[in-house]
Amino acid sequence: MYITGFFFWTIFSFFTSCDTKKQPQWGEYLGDGDRSHYSELTQINSSNVATLQKSWEFRTGEEGQVQCNPIIIEGKLYGVTAFNNLFALNAATGEKIWRFKPEDKNSANVNRGVAYWGKGEDKRILYVFKNWLYAVNAETGKVVTTFGENGKISLRTGLGAAVKGKFITSTSPGTVFGDIIIMPTRVSEQPGAAPGHIQAFNILTGKLEWIFKTIPHPGEAGHDTWPADAYKNPSIGGVNNWAGMAIDRKRGIVYIPTGSASFDFYGGNRKGRNFYANCLLALEAKTGKYIWHYQIVHHDIWDRDLPAPPSLTTINKDGKEIDVVVQVTKTGHTFILDREKGTPVFPVDELPFPTSGLSGEKAWATQPIPRLPLPFARQNITEDEITHFSNKRDSLLALYRNANKGLYHPLEVSKNTLLLPGADGGAEWGGVAIDKEGVMYVNANEMPWMFSLSLKEDKGKTGRSKQVVSTGRALYANFCQVCHKSDLSGSPQSGFPALLNLKKTMKRPEINTIIANGKGMMAGFSNLNKRERQSIVDYILGEEKEEAAEIKPDEAPDVPYRFNGYNKFLDENGYPAITPPWGTLTAIDLNTGQHLWRIPFGEIKELTDKGIAPTGTENYGGPVVTASGLLFIAATKDNKFRAYDKKTGKLLWEYKLPASGFATPSTYQVNGKQYIVIACGGTKLGTSKGDSYVAFALPE
Repeated sequence: MYITGFFFWTIFSFFTSCDTKKQPQWGEYLGDGDRSHYSELTQINSSNVATLQKSWEFRTGEEGQVQCNPIIIEGKLYGVTAFNNLFALNAATGEKIWRFKPEDKNSANVNRGVAYWGKGEDKRILYVFKNWLYAVNAETGKVVTTFGENGKISLRTGLGAAVKGKFITSTSPGTVFGDIIIMPTRVSEQPGAAPGHIQAFNILTGKLEWIFKTIPHPGEAGHDTWPADAYKNPSIGGVNNWAGMAIDRKRGIVYIPTGSASFDFYGGNRKGRNFYANCLLALEAKTGKYIWHYQIVHHDIWDRDLPAPPSLTTINKDGKEIDVVVQVTKTGHTFILDREKGTPVFPVDELPFPTSGLSGEKAWATQPIPRLPLPFARQNITEDEITHFSNKRDSLLALYRNANKGLYHPLEVSKNTLLLPGADGGAEWGGVAIDKEGVMYVNANEMPWMFSLSLKEDKGKTGRSKQVVSTGRALYANFCQVCHKSDLSGSPQSGFPALLNLKKTMKRPEINTIIANGKGMMAGFSNLNKRERQSIVDYILGEEKEEAAEIKPDEAPDVPYRFNGYNKFLDENGYPAITPPWGTLTAIDLNTGQHLWRIPFGEIKELTDKGIAPTGTENYGGPVVTASGLLFIAATKDNKFRAYDKKTGKLLWEYKLPASGFATPSTYQVNGKQYIVIACGGTKLGTSKGDSYVAFALPE
C-alpha cells in the first residue's frame, strides 16, 4: 500500500532531492542514500594506484578531531572544521570559496558531515551547530533567512518542554527526501537524558513535518514493552538515532538504527523489551508512519547502540534477487533483512543469556544471534588469548579470571564484566562499504573493556547526600566521574583525558565552555546552571573549599547504581591485554554469508620493529570501494591512508598523513580527473592533532 501511495511523491522526489546516482560526484553522506560507500569511478585502479600522490591540502586552522565525510556538488567540496564551522572549497584545487561560522563561540562536538538540497537556483547546505539545524546558501555561504528563525531551527522543536536545557545535538547529517530532511540526534547517555524521537523538517520553511516517538506513548504500538509511565519518566531518555540513516527513495522508506535507552547500564526502571530501542526502524519517509521494526538487542544494559547507518544493496540468494538492508553491530554481527518486510534473509536464533543478579534489574532472557554471516570480531576469548607481550601477564590473567565473561553478561556491583568487543565495537560509526557484487567490507576493533557498577550514596528521603561534601565535588561525582574517575586521573587510553594538571593547560572560561557544550564525543551538560558549572571548575582546579553545601538533588532516584567508567583492558604498555589482531578488515559475501578474507588492519611500529607481525590497531572511520576494484580506508591510529585490492585484501598503496584520518574518505571527479580526499584531524586515541583535508590524484 505504501509503495503505490508513494508513486507521485517518488517521481517528484527523483527530480528534486539529492539523488547521487545521477551525479558523477560524491553528492551525499557516505556516497549515496544507500550509504554504500561505493563509487563507479575507475580512473584510479589497481594498475596505477601505486603512483597516487597528494594533489592538494586544505588547512582549516582549527586543530582537533574531524570525522567529516565531505560531499562534492558541482565541483565544490563542503565540509566542517574541528570547531564545526562550515566551508566550501574548489574540489579541484582545495582553494577556499567561503566559510560560515554561526556564532562567535565554537562548537567542539564532532560532526560527520552535511546534507545538500537543491531545486533550480535554490541550493542549500543543511548542517548542525550545537543544537541548531542551519540552512546555508551553497553558493554564497550565507544563511537562508526564510528557513526557520533567521536561518536556523532547534533540534528540541518537537521534543516538548521537558527537554529544555538538556543536551541535544547531531553528529551525523540529516537525510533528504523531497523537500524534507529527517534528522538524527545525539543526546546524553546518563539518567535524565533527552528523548531521541525522530523528527523531520521542511527544508524550505524549517517547519516540523512529522515526529516518530521512539519511546511509545499510551495507545501507540510498543507501549506495552515498557513500564506504563516510561514515556514520561524523567530518568529515561535516549532511544535516539545518532549514527545516521539510509533512504530508499524509490520505495519512499527511511531506515533508522536506534541506540539504547538511558541509563545505558541499568534498566530496572524500564523493565521489558523496550521498543524501539536498539532497533532498525523502517518508516515512510514523507510521513514518519511506521512500516516495520527489527530489534537487535532486547532491553539493552550494555550500551550496545546500533553504531552505523544501515546500508542498502541487492543480493542474490539461492538464485533469487532480494533488495536488503544491512545493519552491522558493536558485537560484530551482521543482520541482513528484507527491505520491505524486515524479515531476516539468513536464520536468526533467539539464544539464552545470563540473568542479572542486580536488585531491581531484569535482563531479557534471550538475544537474537544470526547464524550467517559469522561475526567479524571476537566475542569471547580463552586464557591463552591473554597477551603474551606483557611482563605482567599473571596479573592480567588474574583480572581475566575474576571477571564475568561472555556476550551479554549483565554488569554487577564491584565485579568487572569483560566486554568484547568493547563499547566502541566491533563495528563503529564509520560503517561499511558494499560493492555491486554484494560484497561488504567492514573494519572493526577488537579492544576488550572492563565494566562494573557501584551503589550510589545513600541520599535519604531528601534526595540529598548525607555526606558533608562541597557542591563541586558532588556535581563532579554525578556528571564527570564516570569518565574522568574519582581521582581525576581519567583513562587516557580510553579517550578520557586526565584532569589533574588542567590548570597548566586550560583557562577557566574554556573549561566552563566545555562543561556546558561538550567536546568531541563528550556530551555537554547544559542542564547545569552557571553557578553549578563554576563549582565543578573550582573542584577540578583544586580551588574549592571543603564545606557543607547544598547538593543538586539526584535527577534519577529510581536508578540506584552508578557506572564505574569506560575502562579498557590494557597491559602495562597501553596495548590491549589480549592477543592480536586488535583491528581487522574483513570482506563478507552477503549473497552467501561467507567471509572471503580477513586481515589485521593497522600497524604499531614499535612492535613491527621488534619483528612482530602487524597487530592491527583501534580504528575509527569507514572504507570506500570503487568499481575499479579498490578499497580505500584511513581510520587507523598509525596515521596511514591505504588502498587494498578488494578481491584479495592485498595492500597496494599507503601514505603517511599529517594526522590520523578518523573519518571516511570521499572520491569524486572534476574536469575528467578523479580525486580521493580524507579529513585528518587526529586527536583521538592519543594521536597528535591535525587540521587538514588532503586530496590525492594520479600524476599528470
